[in-house]
Amino acid sequence: MTAMPLTADFKLPAGWKHVPLKRNLRRLSDKTKKGERVVALENIESWTGKAVETGSTFDGDGVAFQKGDILFGKLRPYLAKVYLTETDGEAVGDLWVLRPQSQIDPSFAAYQLLEPGFIDLVNGSTTGAKMPRAEWGFVGAIPVPTPPLEEQTAIARFLDRETARIDGLIEKKTRFIALLKEKRAAVITYAATKGIDPDVPMKDSGVEWIGKVPAHWATTRIAALFREAFRAPDPNLPVLSVSIHDGVTDGELSDEERDRKVALSEDRTKYQGVAPGDLVYNMMRAWQGAFGAVAVNGLVSPAYVVARPIAEFRTKFVEHLLHTKSAAEEIRRFSRGIADFRMRLYWDHFRNLRICLPPLEEQDAILSRIERETRRIDALITKTERSIALLKEKRAALITAAVTGKIDVRSAA
Repeated sequence: MTAMPLTADFKLPAGWKHVPLKRNLRRLSDKTKKGERVVALENIESWTGKAVETGSTFDGDGVAFQKGDILFGKLRPYLAKVYLTETDGEAVGDLWVLRPQSQIDPSFAAYQLLEPGFIDLVNGSTTGAKMPRAEWGFVGAIPVPTPPLEEQTAIARFLDRETARIDGLIEKKTRFIALLKEKRAAVITYAATKGIDPDVPMKDSGVEWIGKVPAHWATTRIAALFREAFRAPDPNLPVLSVSIHDGVTDGELSDEERDRKVALSEDRTKYQGVAPGDLVYNMMRAWQGAFGAVAVNGLVSPAYVVARPIAEFRTKFVEHLLHTKSAAEEIRRFSRGIADFRMRLYWDHFRNLRICLPPLEEQDAILSRIERETRRIDALITKTERSIALLKEKRAALITAAVTGKIDVRSAA
């Protein structure tokens, strides 16, 4: 991202000045416990400045804010949690309450704090490896390009209009992706439970969560298809993971992906081996669909359950079946725990799950149909996600150009 021009030799437009942030925004620290409009980090959307309702409750004292104050997330500032308040309230947790002074337009100041170069600078100053936090002593001293108040207001109005237009396009494309994902799930559900021949005679499967199936399909139990297994690990193999959306990875995660998804132990002897055709699931997330068919030799967490096939069928077909919404509800019924985050699916319970399977040749045909149709849908999703990423880049670049004086928006505002 382009850094904010902070050096004194950067040529600003006429009438603009480099001003330490603390002269424009005064940090408040008076504690309160009124419980009015409580805002925490999780209530602020990254990079957009929008409020998010989570339904969470918070205890402890917070810092009082007034309408027009700005909240800034000092924990992990790369998340760009900035919110221009619309009511009075109380900020809790790792939020600074910043009050715009008379010479600064609050909306303009909020856009300054959302400028990617400013966020990069603040993020580079943090201390603490696991919980990086910014210090006001550094942030407050950052010189920010500041135009006259009238021009600040013009810039803020311009950005309000343009970012709203971009956000509208992003929202529209995000809804389109949601519809595509619904269609993808429907394609898989229908093919895995009803087949691909619209004229085939149907029968009651005798399995409540599946309902009617083609008359020639067989009903069986997981225990007739798999047995729980433990393979000794080969430390030279890649560590695989199971996703609730994508099943088992075909290779080891990159360092960046691992940082976001899993913690990798350096001792690979603690893992268990898996082979193509195995079914792997995360005990604690099985009810969310964390099942996957293994395609390559590898290693998985000892916290996963590995099921080795003992009959001739396609494990990938079973994976698709277990990813359906009705299967998730049934698996939840088989899981044990006092709360969602403690629900576990033990093998002794999972083995009794009843499913329906078509003949092997038909499984292959169904899998081919699913692969073909989902590939087309996935391509549309990827294309739309790229479009959203470009719009977000445009939004960020527009904010940078406007709040640093690279473009004159007074006539456009």
